[in-house]
Amino acid sequence: MPLKALTQNLLRFRDERDWAQFHTLRNLIVSLNLEAAELLELTQWKSDAEMVALANDPAAREALCDECADVLLYLLLIAEKAGIDLEEAAREKLKKNAEKYPVAKSYGSSRKYTQLKD
Repeated sequence: MPLKALTQNLLRFRDERDWAQFHTLRNLIVSLNLEAAELLELTQWKSDAEMVALANDPAAREALCDECADVLLYLLLIAEKAGIDLEEAAREKLKKNAEKYPVAKSYGSSRKYTQLKD
């Protein structure tokens, strides 16, 4: 489903419950971060190997899917509230990142662009 259609479904869901009144930009950003923390919580005390295995555990995978979806849904609400076209914003950000992280300097490196050597 395209992002615009998903956003429209989400707005319909929200409006059917009269929740728009609670969806200030600040509240949405706070809620996004709370959901991101719940996603992060799934990693607490787990090794990288355990995280890879998570995808094979139906209950753990469902929790991961639910938290990812919560993050996406709040992001869609934030973008809608702020008048941001997420697809266009993502394309533009990729262009900026390509300039900051040219392949010749950043290939195989985890360094921030300000620390890349010429």
